[in-house]
Amino acid sequence: MNDQHNILIIGAGLAGLYAALSLAPRPVTVLSPKPLGYGASSAWAQGGVAAAMHKNDTPEAHAVDTVNAGDGIVDADIASFVTSQAKEHVLELAEVGTPFDRTDDGGFVMSKEAAHGFARVVRVKGDQAGAAIMETLIKEVAETPSITVIEGATALELLVENNEMQGVVVSEDNTTPYVIQAKAYLLAAGGAGSLYLKTTNPPSVRGLAVGMAARAGAVIADAEFVQFHPTAMDVGIDPNPLATEALRGEGAILINKHGERYMLDVHPDAELAPRDIVARENFRQHQMGNVPMLDTREAIGEHIKDEFISVYRYCQQSGIDPVKEPIPIVPAAHYHMGGVATDKAGKSSIKGLWVSGEASSTGLHGANRLASNGLLEALVYAATAADGMIKAIKSNGGQPYVDGLKTPDIGFKYVDEDAVMELRAIMSSKVGVMRDGDGIAQALRDLRELADRHGDVSTNFDNMLAAATLIAAAAYNRKESRGGHYRTDYPDKDDSLQHRTEITYEEAIALRDRL
Repeated sequence: MNDQHNILIIGAGLAGLYAALSLAPRPVTVLSPKPLGYGASSAWAQGGVAAAMHKNDTPEAHAVDTVNAGDGIVDADIASFVTSQAKEHVLELAEVGTPFDRTDDGGFVMSKEAAHGFARVVRVKGDQAGAAIMETLIKEVAETPSITVIEGATALELLVENNEMQGVVVSEDNTTPYVIQAKAYLLAAGGAGSLYLKTTNPPSVRGLAVGMAARAGAVIADAEFVQFHPTAMDVGIDPNPLATEALRGEGAILINKHGERYMLDVHPDAELAPRDIVARENFRQHQMGNVPMLDTREAIGEHIKDEFISVYRYCQQSGIDPVKEPIPIVPAAHYHMGGVATDKAGKSSIKGLWVSGEASSTGLHGANRLASNGLLEALVYAATAADGMIKAIKSNGGQPYVDGLKTPDIGFKYVDEDAVMELRAIMSSKVGVMRDGDGIAQALRDLRELADRHGDVSTNFDNMLAAATLIAAAAYNRKESRGGHYRTDYPDKDDSLQHRTEITYEEAIALRDRL
């Protein structure tokens, strides 16, 4: 463990594993907190991968839809870059065995999802894309001798000196921490959805990567933009099962307990309006006690049993027959558009640290991620970061080995789950689907008080607190409504704020302590 590794990948979701495979046959070490395939948001992704695969579709059209969905702040160059790479990576996944749904003539079955101008989402068994891709990659990793996976290993802290990576503090199964050094580091450890009470994310996805990087000094971008999926199933399960957007793409509609199809009066695209608009209206219906529901009966009927296996299984577990009755739904934290700021090559502001997947903020998603662009971004930037790390090591040998680097004295125990639930309640009630300045300010004060009671006991919890503080501080600073960030006290867009934002942990703490 004391020797310098070649490349260290923190996280074993789609981005981490795809990067490891892209780096083969160069030796890499992957840290996986859980056994491979467990705890990764990638495996829970239902929709699929967005890509212009049809002969009548184009990457340019895909990029335009991405920019439009992002509500004014998508980096258009990044959108063009990512969408131009999409087909190549889908074909690569198919080549290694991902069982994408196919037409009779061998083409890809494409789904249409919200804000896409074309049916361009490649899927597996309707809603099994994430799980199938992960299963394929795990098999490939197991057969690749250059990849070493340390299961049960959690990264707790990045060791940075003079804004350069020196190592990563790791704990295996909550035992004594130690340090791993590497020539290059890839942070691919997921998003922040489970900082909220209503979420579609695995319980471990609590902003740990963003918080860890921020506490080490990394610049964080667009932290205020949290995407709430409009149609999480409201069946008393934590995390909330997801009713994929592809159901609405197939014609499912939204109704309330009065049988009213309310989205017709909200947006010309009704159920297929951008996610933030649908989520807010579902939230409003929920707050009014109107019980929003997803009705698949007429559009999909019996086909839901074999075309949307996950949704049907969750319905069965919850005593719902979607063939005969609508599914209760609620908006739930789904995807964090913000994250560690990266350049076009996937590099963070810390030398030697690349970032890919949901932990990153590349500029692709803007204020509102286009449906099924998440897995696509993870694939493209995993490969991009892999290429960048190879070039860095070839040009200068990568990050130097620091002889005698000591493991810092940190808290590595898991914090009381009651404190985690308190944090999630703060974020849900005050920095959720709809926000206002007074509520966000109170959230920041509550987070400070929570840190006073529980800080420095668990580095994991410190990372959660950091991520939550960054989201709240950035939300407080953006005094307008745009995409996934909606302020009831500033309900309109402000043209002067039509740009991405950056914030550091130090700046977020200064704001928190000033309020």
